[in-house]
Order: sequence, then C-alpha cells, then structure tokens
Amino acid sequence: MNRREALKNVGAAGIAAGLIGCGGGGDEVATPAADGTAEEPPTAGGDTGFALEMIETNGITLRAAVEGSGPLVILVHGWPELWYSWRHQIRALANAGYKVVAPDVRGYGGSDKPHAVDDYTMTKITADIVGLIDAMGEEQASLVGHDWGAPIVWNTAVLHKERVRAVAGLSVPYFQRGEVPPTVMYKALYPDTFFYQLYFQQEGVPEAELEADVRRTLLSVYYAGSGDASPEAVAAFGNKPPDSGLLDGMPLPETLPDWLSEADLGYFVDAYEAGGFRGPLNRYRAQDRDWEQLPELSELTVDQPSCFIAGSKDGVRYMVPGVDLFANPGAFCTDFRGATIVDGEGHWIQQEAPEAVNRALLEFFESVRA
Repeated sequence: MNRREALKNVGAAGIAAGLIGCGGGGDEVATPAADGTAEEPPTAGGDTGFALEMIETNGITLRAAVEGSGPLVILVHGWPELWYSWRHQIRALANAGYKVVAPDVRGYGGSDKPHAVDDYTMTKITADIVGLIDAMGEEQASLVGHDWGAPIVWNTAVLHKERVRAVAGLSVPYFQRGEVPPTVMYKALYPDTFFYQLYFQQEGVPEAELEADVRRTLLSVYYAGSGDASPEAVAAFGNKPPDSGLLDGMPLPETLPDWLSEADLGYFVDAYEAGGFRGPLNRYRAQDRDWEQLPELSELTVDQPSCFIAGSKDGVRYMVPGVDLFANPGAFCTDFRGATIVDGEGHWIQQEAPEAVNRALLEFFESVRA
C-alpha cells in the first residue's frame, strides 16, 4: 500500500497562531495568545451558562447548545467529548455575528443513543447535520469539526455540497476513501501492537473497561492526548501488546492540566456515567460499513472554502508510522485557505488553545464572507 492510499484510509477513519490563521492562506505555526476570550467553567451544580435545546433531526433528537444570530455555524465534537468541548468557541463566534449550534452527536450526552452499529454510519450522521440545518430554517451552514467531528463535517461537505457554505477541520484532515476498508489498513499498519480503533471493534469489551471508572478513563485519555502528556503517557496509548486494554499502563497526571478544570472534567464524567460508551464506540465500528456504502468518496473533493487547525503535538499527526499527516492537509480540497498548526499543543486543540482556535476560525469565516 503506497503513501497516498495509507493517508486516504486513515482519513476515512478519522480518529479521530501569531497567526495569519486559516483565512490567510498559509501554513502557520503559532503560539496561543491569552486575550481573555475563554468562557468560565461550569458551576459545581453543572450549570454551563449556555442554553441547551432538544432538536429533531433525521428521525432522532439531538441536544445542542444554541446561541447568537446571523450566518449559521455548526460545531461537531469528537470522541470522547460532548458539545461542551466547544465551550470556548460558542460565545466567541456568537459575539462575532454568527448563530452557533453545537450538538451532542448521536450516541453522546443528552442526544438519542440508538443501540445498533448500523445507526452510526457516516451516511446517517451526515444526514443528522443536514437535519440541523433544516431545523434552523437555513439553506446552508458553515461546519467545524474536531476529531471524529472532522470526518463528519468533511463528508457532509462532499455528500451534501449545496448545504455547506464552508468547512473547517480540526485534528483530522480530509482524505478520500482508500482501496481497502479501514480495519484492513489498521491491521497492516499495526500487526504486532495495540491499536485502539481495532480494540474498539469488540462489542462490550471496551465498554466494560471504560465504564468501570469513568473519571479515570476520561482523565487518562485527555491527558495522553494533550500537549501536556509525559512521554510515558504518550507511549502507553499504543506501545503495548495487541491484546491489551486501552487503559493498560496509562498514567494519570499528578494535577489537572491548565485547560481542564475539575468542573470541566466533572461535566464530561457525569455525561458518560449516565450515557455510557456504546454509542460513541459504535462510530468506530461503523467505519467498514462506510467504506462499503460510500464508494463515491474515492473521488470526491471538498470544493467549498476550507481550512485546517491542529496542535503540533497531536497524536493524529503520525498515526501512519513515518508519515506526517499534517504536511499537506489541503491535498483533497480545491479551495483550501490554509492550515494553522499551534505550537506545543495536543489533540484537544479547541480546549487547549481556545484563543488561537477562535482567532483562526474568525479569520477564516471573514474570508468566506468577504
């Protein structure tokens, strides 16, 4: 399998700025500024300060934070997260003149959680996003996605071109469908070592592990994926026998990282203790179904204005051993406005470096409006 095909298969799977930013058209490495735009954490009682609505879409109900007025922007989170991952972006975008909708993706948080793996295909989840656009009474929206949210918004843009005005991917660039299903590629890339997306294919096994101590699970994963992670934490995420569990060998930080308060962590923990991990894990289990159902993704490009934002220390960057996936993130985008790579930050980029991400997004959206 050549480098191009390796990139395409990883992209299909997802995971997943002193700053010209995305609107500037260049690839920039930047340090986040502290300009006071980050939102306050939730109170001890769980009040986030955002209005949450229940929205009917595509035959299910999604919970979403909704704020502002103006051109519609939809923010789509990844694993293991919630709408709350966008707490620093919602008000910044709303204050700049946008209507912002940040849903819990199906299977997560306060949204409906179908049981079947077939209910988590890319076809169904992109239709959820289109249904949100309809529910807001709009013809088009600009989309922003992080981790699994990035493949969701990229694929919404290519499968429903007329409904998407612009698209920004965080952490995961857009890649076309490869020649083999994602799990086949993963087995070839990781023949003798643990790889979390293969582990997640087992129904019930990872749920039992991750739900046994939700606080430990989330804190271990958030720490290992962040720019604050020790070398030991990074290595423990994948450098272990293939029959390991996800949490085997993964350390907890001595203190919470600066970007994650105890109240923030508690909000995530409460949601996963209530809703479990099956729905979120089913997205990983549906990847090969996507490959079978959407052969057109082998050729489709993102033709709307687009940009990419990530941390320089994001583990997605070297998911394919020896290949920098961030080297050319606009390879399959025909109107790519540039990449912002934030120095020293990790996978949870909109939480770790909110000011840098907000600035990049606002510059990108202004370039689309101009």
